[in-house]
Amino acid sequence: MAETEKRSFALTEVMLVFAAVFWGGNYAVTKYAAEFLPPIMIVTLRFAGGALLLLLVLRVFEPESRLRRGEILPMAALGCLGMAAAQTAFTFGVSMTSATNTGLVFATAPIWGLLVGFALGWERPTWTGILGIALSISGIAAVFYDGFGDEGASLSGDLLVLVAAVAVGLYTVFSLPMLERHTPLAVATYPTAFGAPFVAIFALPQIPSFDFADVGAGAWVAVAYSAVLATAFTFAAWQVGIRRIGANRVLVYQYLITLTGVASGIIFFGESLGWNKIIGGFVILVGIYLARRR
Repeated sequence: MAETEKRSFALTEVMLVFAAVFWGGNYAVTKYAAEFLPPIMIVTLRFAGGALLLLLVLRVFEPESRLRRGEILPMAALGCLGMAAAQTAFTFGVSMTSATNTGLVFATAPIWGLLVGFALGWERPTWTGILGIALSISGIAAVFYDGFGDEGASLSGDLLVLVAAVAVGLYTVFSLPMLERHTPLAVATYPTAFGAPFVAIFALPQIPSFDFADVGAGAWVAVAYSAVLATAFTFAAWQVGIRRIGANRVLVYQYLITLTGVASGIIFFGESLGWNKIIGGFVILVGIYLARRR
């Protein structure tokens, strides 16, 4: 391998580490921002800012990227599913439950994508894959058990995070046809750009009656973090990683996202990590490993 190529791979790995940390840290950041801003407004601001930055990056690095007329509707549908629906459910969910539970439940997104791949015939079922899916679902049940009584956890919040994980899994699978015709960066950018206005439609009615003067600087910093680091940088780095080192290798960083998300809840919110969560989280991660093993 040439020295230049080695440096490129090393830089990609460093970008993915930062992306995973920023993504995992966003669980606690979003939970904090939700104490001052309505969740739907957080999603709108996050993806409006993130979409603008991604469009700028796309124009700088891939100025030739354009959508054909027949691709606009599929990209918009991806935006509504993967950005609007998934991230709205995620933001409402993390505002209702613990960042720890969010990190563990949201980690199952690859599992739901794999299930859809099985159903569509795009993935061939294997015994390890089936076992991995079964283990992940069992792990979710263990984490959900905390939603019945653990302080800071909520079963309804956990369920919303699960909806978000399913939506992200679906988004990942349905984006594959677009990845055959466009670069990963373009497939990250256009759905984000289409999804942001859709979310804004639901946020607009709250703006006239909302008192922005009550929102402190910390909340705005949290929203900026979500838009710049947890959306624009993370999505771009993630897709560049897929292109340079492959999707399976990038998936390894899913574990770092989960660990960061769990740690952020413990550090910043004093959340507990009982045996149910430890066992459930371990079973979920083992299940993901087995399900995606090739």
